[in-house]
Amino acid sequence: MCLLLSCTSTSDSSFSRLSAPPAGARPISSQKWVKVIGNDAEFQAELSGAGSRLAVVKFTMSGCRPCVRIAPAFNMLSNKYPQVVFLEVDVHVCQATAAANNISATPTFQFFRNKVRVDQYQGADASGLEEKIKQHVENDPGSNEDSDIPKGYMDLMPFVSKAGCECLNESDDCGFDNCLIKDSSYLESDCDEQLLITIAFNQPVKLFSLKLLAAELAQAPKSVKIFINLPRSMGFDDAERSEATQALDLSEEDYKDDGLIPLRYVKFQNVNSVTLFIRSNQGDEETTKVNYLTFIGTPVQATNMNDFKRVVGKKGESH
Repeated sequence: MCLLLSCTSTSDSSFSRLSAPPAGARPISSQKWVKVIGNDAEFQAELSGAGSRLAVVKFTMSGCRPCVRIAPAFNMLSNKYPQVVFLEVDVHVCQATAAANNISATPTFQFFRNKVRVDQYQGADASGLEEKIKQHVENDPGSNEDSDIPKGYMDLMPFVSKAGCECLNESDDCGFDNCLIKDSSYLESDCDEQLLITIAFNQPVKLFSLKLLAAELAQAPKSVKIFINLPRSMGFDDAERSEATQALDLSEEDYKDDGLIPLRYVKFQNVNSVTLFIRSNQGDEETTKVNYLTFIGTPVQATNMNDFKRVVGKKGESH
């Protein structure tokens, strides 16, 4: 990794080689090369164009040997994961972008959705970088273009901090993690129909709606109380007697089609955690099942270059 203060500059021609195909590579008609960003405005345009798709941005610098070393692998990853947008930013060419994203060393790889940074990876380890990309691709909730999520909002699953999540009365065989992925698995309650779920986010978010999917409608949640930003873990007795931020009385109709359940948006403007108390299910069954649970909304803060005051000097100056 190259610290920005210590790397020496090389000619522009040496930098241009970073985005070229690997030496000896045979051309492939479907090959997708990395988009090299020419200025700060172009960076913002590319992020906007990516929408809710994952965008991986490589911050590089001329003369940085680790950047050169990982360049062929980064190019190949762009072909291997065509659903991901791959961008390359020279920190000297796009100084405002580098400063706004707190780039202190190269290569640094940052991950964005809807212009919001969701993760970061540093160093020239190609296998480690691919593992990070795979992690986000596998948890990809899908793009707004391919779903019923309203324009301007996104599935907030990439912002869920699993370390801060908790579920009381989950089954040993069908635990909480099952409802965070879209497959045939499910979360099931244990000794009765009630569940108490806390979901933490890695940054403040605004919630627009709740998304609940349930394959077995008779066991789908019915009465649900929602709490936000609780200072401590809540027990079932506390949940019963406490006033909710919003209470839901769901019907089987709520689970048809997209499963989106509107929330009172004005009450969910700065949310760090959400607690769901599922009190009952649709068919008064012994246990409750949830196939998928997430929230639709936006992060409170998004990357916006218009809010960034230029603090860097002219191109070529040291800092």
